[in-house]
Amino acid sequence: MAGKPNILVIQADQLTALCLATYGKPLALTPQIDKIAEQGTVFANTYCNSPVCGPSRAGMMTGRLPSDVGVFDNAGEFLSSEPTFAHYLRALGYQTTLCGKMHFVGPDQLHGFERRLTTDIYPSDYGWTADWSQIDEEYSPSRMSLHSVVEAGLCDRSLQIDYDEHVFNTARQELFDLARSADERPFLLHVSFTHPHNPFVTTKEFWDLYDHDKISMPEVGYIPYEDRDPWAQRYYMTIRQDEFDITDRQLRNARHAYFAMTSYFDTLVGDLVAVLKKTGTLDNTYVFVISDHGDMIGERGMWFKFNPFEGSVRVPMIGMGPRIPAGHGETALTTLVDLLPTFVDIASDGKFNSYASAIDGRSLLDLPAADSDDNIIFFEYCGEGVHAPALMCRNKNIKYISCGDDPELMFDLDTDPNEQHNLATDPAHAETLATMRAHIANRWNEPDLAKRVETSQKNRLFVQEAMKQGAFPSWDYTPPFDASRAFVRGAIDPNTTATKARKRFPFVPSTPPQNPRR
Repeated sequence: MAGKPNILVIQADQLTALCLATYGKPLALTPQIDKIAEQGTVFANTYCNSPVCGPSRAGMMTGRLPSDVGVFDNAGEFLSSEPTFAHYLRALGYQTTLCGKMHFVGPDQLHGFERRLTTDIYPSDYGWTADWSQIDEEYSPSRMSLHSVVEAGLCDRSLQIDYDEHVFNTARQELFDLARSADERPFLLHVSFTHPHNPFVTTKEFWDLYDHDKISMPEVGYIPYEDRDPWAQRYYMTIRQDEFDITDRQLRNARHAYFAMTSYFDTLVGDLVAVLKKTGTLDNTYVFVISDHGDMIGERGMWFKFNPFEGSVRVPMIGMGPRIPAGHGETALTTLVDLLPTFVDIASDGKFNSYASAIDGRSLLDLPAADSDDNIIFFEYCGEGVHAPALMCRNKNIKYISCGDDPELMFDLDTDPNEQHNLATDPAHAETLATMRAHIANRWNEPDLAKRVETSQKNRLFVQEAMKQGAFPSWDYTPPFDASRAFVRGAIDPNTTATKARKRFPFVPSTPPQNPRR
């Protein structure tokens, strides 16, 4: 009889749901993800809780909105005292392992994971702190620009490939090690890649999967700067979009590379699932394919994330496992904070209800009906490109965006999926607008949040500059490696043959000698 089920999470970085066939947008070729969707459930309306890496992942891990745990931007410190799904699963008898990117900021680089197998790819210090006091010129601490677009194309090797190949090989090895381990605890293994995050470069193998001339162009074409809403105008300047006039050739190259990078990620997904099959653990393992946020990939003439439009905030969430229906499309609204209660539900068979802190998420195994009044989600953004908290809500088909003194935005995503018609200015929708305003007011104390963000920014900016004087302390993570316990070592493994036999999978019991020596 199988014990508690395992959980394998495979996470992309900056993969929008709106390029995947399973989300009705067959732009990227992803046969492995499609196969998981056939065997499981596509959560069709999933959003990140903040369209930027660090806050999104902090929200995902805690089951709470990022601002509630003080992670406002990509340099927001994630406190060790915040319970994560790794903590909860450890408490429920799981071994928890992280392999790959998580963009933790601060001295704690584990956050409940028992082991971490690789280092990260992004900074763990306060260097990418947003600064809302810089209002004369929009400020991007990570120096985002359109070089990723104008220089898109082919490569033989890249930083992203270096990292993801290392993450994949380490995770693959870990799955085999877990299968032949004497530790009988079920596992949570979170494998997090950096593809298809910009720069948009890929190898010929994946580029050639596509006919370049047939790469689709954006559904919504370039919107001139003067016709954009104030947030989109600020974002335009934040990523220095005024420095380049993107040509159709550059646009097509960047989209081609992005789709090819997504196909590369897809192969990694498939190869990890193949290991589960080889080790006989697939039937008792939940597999979730997710991303931390999306990418605009040229829609509206916009790129990357940091904005409220669907390409930026819509993410894939596809799951398969013992209690997840096969071939199902779930239309209820979901966000990444739903993962924590889902994992806890799986680990406890629905019997756990003692959360240390109130959570925002709800189990994906017990969602409200799509037409229910409870079908409502919240997301936010407190990073660069805004100067006040951006507070967002979707209730059924209506999406609402409020950001300081900016004009409000409201869209009916059923009739206007490309967000072309702002209903907030239409008197005919005044009652709906009032309802959405009330949802926002009930969820956030906006003045208090703004004050907390600005105080946090000032503190972190000061501390970062102070730490640069003298020896800079490193919060980066170096995985431990004990060579004395790797492979065959005489003191602890005197019997070479037996040591090697224990590592054989499937295990073959030792055959007694026919003529044993006395």
